[in-house]
Amino acid sequence: MSRSSTLFAGLFGTFAVSCFAFVLAPQAQLGGLQPQFTEEDGKYSEIYPVENASLKSGRAVYIREGCVYCHSQQVRDPQNGTDIERGWGIRRTVARDYLYEQPPLLGGQRLGPDLTNVGSPDWRDESKQEVEGKPKKRDRAWHYLHLYAPTTFVSSSIQPPYHHLFETRKISGQGSADALKLTGADAPKEGYEVVPTAEAKDLVNYLLSLDCSHPLKEATAAPGAAGDTGAVAAPASAPAK
Repeated sequence: MSRSSTLFAGLFGTFAVSCFAFVLAPQAQLGGLQPQFTEEDGKYSEIYPVENASLKSGRAVYIREGCVYCHSQQVRDPQNGTDIERGWGIRRTVARDYLYEQPPLLGGQRLGPDLTNVGSPDWRDESKQEVEGKPKKRDRAWHYLHLYAPTTFVSSSIQPPYHHLFETRKISGQGSADALKLTGADAPKEGYEVVPTAEAKDLVNYLLSLDCSHPLKEATAAPGAAGDTGAVAAPASAPAK
């Protein structure tokens, strides 16, 4: 065999192996992935994940504002990081969690906390979440205030304020239930209030939807993690078509 033939065969072999390893094998493994169905009394009672088209606008705001550059949405297992120990989730994230994410917003760095489960009960219930230097409860009002004035909670926060997602307007009647409770230099002048715009509401709706704590057969809760009941999820099975 000539030298050129050997070179060609080597290049073709390298391409073929790479194509198999990075394209065909993942497609065979994950290409047919379906939601997990929980069956009770012969009926499918629970499906995870569920596609929610109403959250697309909030997700678009999340991407546009660059949240993905400072926050990740991936929880590593205990062998590869301290994410679970830090309270960012009760289990590692897996491919099924991102079934309807196009593209998945995994993130590349963490200048802020991971947001995979920022909408889960453990983050919204003040009796279940405790992070040093920050309030325990992260409900809708907390997110609005954090977006408008991040240093309200952490004086050293490097997150920029998103004032353009809010509107300062004159109070009419009893005022808005969503009006921010601002103090000091951030407080509006007498007779005015700061309220979230539609985009801010969409963004917070998206944040509150982020919850990958659902038990899956391929990723059970880590021992000792908040919310760990020791139960193993039932195998996934697709409903008959």
